[in-house]
Amino acid sequence: MSSKNSPQPPNRWRKTFIQRRVSANVDYLRPHRLNWSAIVKPLDDRLAHQADDLPWRTVRRLRYFWLDGLFAAISENFYLGFMTLFALAYGASNGQVGTMTAVANLLGALALFPGARLVERVGRRKPVVVWSGGGVARIMLLLLAMLPFLIMQPSLAILLIIVLNGVRAFMANLANPGWTALVADLVPDSIRGRYFGSRNTAMGVAALLVAPLAGRLIFLGNGWGDLPYFGYQIIFFLAFLFGMVSTFSFQRIEEPPATAEQRAVHHRGDLRRAIRQSPGFVGLVVSAFVWNMALQVAAPFFNVYLVNAFQSTATTIGLLASVSSLTALLGQRVFGRLLDVRGAFWVQIVTGFLIPGLPLAWVFITADWQVGLINTFGGFLWAGYNLANFNLLLTLTPDEQRPRAVALYQTAVFTSAVIGPLLGGFLADTVSYQLIFGLSAAGRFLGMVLFALFTVRLLRKQRAGGETAVN
Repeated sequence: MSSKNSPQPPNRWRKTFIQRRVSANVDYLRPHRLNWSAIVKPLDDRLAHQADDLPWRTVRRLRYFWLDGLFAAISENFYLGFMTLFALAYGASNGQVGTMTAVANLLGALALFPGARLVERVGRRKPVVVWSGGGVARIMLLLLAMLPFLIMQPSLAILLIIVLNGVRAFMANLANPGWTALVADLVPDSIRGRYFGSRNTAMGVAALLVAPLAGRLIFLGNGWGDLPYFGYQIIFFLAFLFGMVSTFSFQRIEEPPATAEQRAVHHRGDLRRAIRQSPGFVGLVVSAFVWNMALQVAAPFFNVYLVNAFQSTATTIGLLASVSSLTALLGQRVFGRLLDVRGAFWVQIVTGFLIPGLPLAWVFITADWQVGLINTFGGFLWAGYNLANFNLLLTLTPDEQRPRAVALYQTAVFTSAVIGPLLGGFLADTVSYQLIFGLSAAGRFLGMVLFALFTVRLLRKQRAGGETAVN
């Protein structure tokens, strides 16, 4: 038989087959704006190179989760930083702003255990996430966009803003236990630092671009055509549109099969027994309660302080937020690698003990531009802290009770966040903004001390005891 008709060596045949299969997925004759495979191929390649032998099905899941995060960040940065300004535009007081935040956090806390039980009853996590956080919660943004067309009385409008924002928070947090449990199975442990660093970097770029754009749209839109709130209506509508793109992306994720432990029937006391076998989790919950109460004492009032003390515009506030987003990009890159090398505990300890200096710096500002300096450090440090904290939550929650353990953790977070804004609003009205900024700094420091004592030290003792037993 001639060499022309002889079969190719197996390795050469395999290479040719793979090349043809890849080429078949990318139609180079179509414009890239219509060619989905060509658009996502660079993303897929980058994800595949983050770990050896990553199955294609896993790459596809990670791709849609990455896109979900990107469009969710676009949506959130159109409205999150401007909810308080929307209420202020109707004449809301500091107390009403605090009430709005407290109600959202209270309803968010009340949604968590029902969300965990709903996941257990449905038997799947993705449908709960899609229809609650991805569906009803984002419809509330559309209703906020329509509010000025329907309600003319300012006091009633403020009440409805509080209600709609509360419903949005309830539905978003109904999805939280299922979302966290799904992510723990979705992202391989070996690439979590790099993957979430990459995903959060994309989300940071979105925040960098969208926040100042939203501020500018508010400035240009308000008062257009005798519509005093039209700028806010634009940003809420855009937040709804991009939020639905995020929902559709998440819907494309193929849910990983549940483990035998996750499929097991849940009985009373299972969560308590699982927590006893997960040392450090209780310390994480307690420190999170203190830390987040300290955050929420001041968090709703930073932008209010800029408006009331320095007459800052929405454009200025959007630009200041973009400074934080810009330095967060560097933080994601730096801490994403450090997380895989040094570990989540190290990253959280380092960033957590530096963050209390941020609200303390607000006590001494004399002009709004100085917040840009604070946000320069804040964006970098918060990128590392959030990355580490989320990874610790995935690591320390027991696998067989993860939805309920996450619900317990988030309940502690949101319960503290109910008290914080009410206390902060009262102190801001009766004493000063500087007091709540100082209290926030002290509370954050206390939270990190508790984390170091009751989580880090406890786990180190357990590991040391385990090594002694082995020896």
